[in-house]
Amino acid sequence: MSKRVVVIADPHCGHLFGLTPPGWWASDETTSERLSKASAFQRELWDFYVTEIEKLKPIDILVANGDAIEGKGDKTGARELITADRIEQIKMVTEAINLTEAKAVRACYGTAFHCGRDEDFEALLPKYLDCQDVKVAGHLFLDVNGCNFDIKHKVGRSAIPHGRATPLMRAELWNSLWAMRDRQPQADVIIRSHVHYYGRWQDDECIAISTPALQYNTIFGIRECEGIVNVGFVCIDVDDDGEVTDQCILAKFDALKVSAESL
Repeated sequence: MSKRVVVIADPHCGHLFGLTPPGWWASDETTSERLSKASAFQRELWDFYVTEIEKLKPIDILVANGDAIEGKGDKTGARELITADRIEQIKMVTEAINLTEAKAVRACYGTAFHCGRDEDFEALLPKYLDCQDVKVAGHLFLDVNGCNFDIKHKVGRSAIPHGRATPLMRAELWNSLWAMRDRQPQADVIIRSHVHYYGRWQDDECIAISTPALQYNTIFGIRECEGIVNVGFVCIDVDDDGEVTDQCILAKFDALKVSAESL
């Protein structure tokens, strides 16, 4: 039987421009320009997420690949938060994961800055999820119909467009070196996240993917970063012979657009 693996990453629940279920939406009657933008974004992103997830059901394995929550927002004085309560943030992401109705959920820990320096709030996912088959780890190795997955949250980023494949190629090489020493399975598919952009590298041995995020429009990104940010997630189908078909589902809606001021 073919199995469907859906990978979501970097929803940063609790952030004004993270993945936000309806119970936490900002008011659409606010007079604040930023809250007004957040309100529109939250609704459009949630609609995109729900619509596309429904199209993909039934989902055999849902992988939540890190930075599930935004955290305390230390560097911005919590100005970008819906709530600083990280338990409440975990409840947001579990609502999003529960919606997938996946038969199994596997999660990777994200960064300490977002998910807890002194504790791992993502470790609470099994407590709140409806799914009974849930595991959280720092580095996942999954065998799906004979196809080996190597999954971890963090990967290096590139400041140049033509360098974005390099960290994925490096991850593939490191996996091969571990496998030569018989200390990791030889990967057929490598999944990394963290960088908030979609990338894909393939050779005759392996497919390596960096996933898009489910967050956008952060203060840090606006003021300090360049480069395309992608919003969406990845779906991978593995047939009964271990052959892989992958697709990236990217969001395109008005709240992602910026207009020039007319003077």
